[in-house]
Amino acid sequence: MEFIKKAQTTAESRSENVRETVQSILHDIEIRREAAVQELAQKYDRWEGEFILGADKKARLIASVPQSVKDDIVFAHEQVRNFAVAQRASLHEFEVQNFPGVRLGQRIIPMDVAGCYVPGGRFAHVCSALMSVATAKAAGVPCVIACSPPRGDSIDPALAFALDLAGADIILEMGGIQAIATMAFGLFTGKPANILVGPGNAYVAEAKAILAGSGRCGIDVFAGPTESAVIADASADPMTVAIDLVSQAEHGYDSPVWLFTDSRELAMNVLRLMDLYIEDMPNPEVPRNAWRDYGEIILCADREEMRQVSDLYAAEHVQVMARDLAWWQHNLKSYGSLFLGEGSTVPHGDKCSGTNHILPTKKAGYYSGGLNVHKFLKIYTYQEISTEANKTISAVASRLSRVEGMEGHARACDWRLEKYFPGEEWDFHVYRHPRHES
Repeated sequence: MEFIKKAQTTAESRSENVRETVQSILHDIEIRREAAVQELAQKYDRWEGEFILGADKKARLIASVPQSVKDDIVFAHEQVRNFAVAQRASLHEFEVQNFPGVRLGQRIIPMDVAGCYVPGGRFAHVCSALMSVATAKAAGVPCVIACSPPRGDSIDPALAFALDLAGADIILEMGGIQAIATMAFGLFTGKPANILVGPGNAYVAEAKAILAGSGRCGIDVFAGPTESAVIADASADPMTVAIDLVSQAEHGYDSPVWLFTDSRELAMNVLRLMDLYIEDMPNPEVPRNAWRDYGEIILCADREEMRQVSDLYAAEHVQVMARDLAWWQHNLKSYGSLFLGEGSTVPHGDKCSGTNHILPTKKAGYYSGGLNVHKFLKIYTYQEISTEANKTISAVASRLSRVEGMEGHARACDWRLEKYFPGEEWDFHVYRHPRHES
């Protein structure tokens, strides 16, 4: 492969400075709890009001949202919720009998409390609210707590409408590390979250990772800067490719966008068009820096090499503008979400087509998909073994326990054989590994 354009830098992993700062703040909140959160909210958001969004204030915010905006949010909610409901229906409880007298089964139990973080900053992330809260509700989570930083004296009114529509049970006007800790520890609500989901800045992502690593709760995925890749062959329209790359570069200064192609002509045309289209943006600074520092165009020998490069990068979003879409759908293996054909652009998935836009970054697509209904469900198994089935199951388990050197396990099985089948002889084939003798 050949780099037509190579990134000047690579996305940094979590810095030790960020980790140390987050650990210190989390420790302080765990000890001083609500008092620490109030201080942080005042310091970073200049917030001194109530954190829980009350019914009257919520009603006023929702009333200020134009009906046309509400209609679009309702449409997006329907698509996201319907897809999540279909995901939930794809997973079933079941019971099987693999061996006579052995009853095995699977139970599906929703989380008790889900904490959904909706970022603030430069954008009002209305669609992120739908992606997390509606998906949790489709999974059957009885209590969903949502946090988002206030913008002035409230959260964004359209965001308040989206959270209410999606079914958030409690809405907190709060952002940053303190919001993540509040949901994890159950501050102000008395309801600690089983799982924390949603994108955020480096500090929010680090707080989620630390809390998950400590066993406090689960998380969706570790979310870094947004990543997007386009796979395009000679049949693709260079202008469409360039427009779509810029659309994702506007996320942030450190948002990588990549083009993988087997057409030199397409690569050179896209390279020329990128600068022109970036400068035509209302605020070109962000996409200009993202493209300069993190953007890449890689020329490949053929579609198989394009596939290999794409799977190596495991981008959060992968768009395919190439012939034989079925081949790409079948053969690509590592990505967050896949967009097939020129008619499918990442903003469709980001906003309203129905699939979830909270997706793995930093090559987490190697081992995980994005946020989905299953993340909010606990999959439990159970078993019941009859007396008669113990004749086989206990005998085999006893012998295998001794193969592993676990005498206590073996005796638990031996006891059932002696209790249920008194007087019978058992050949346990006692196995002694040399290390067990010592």
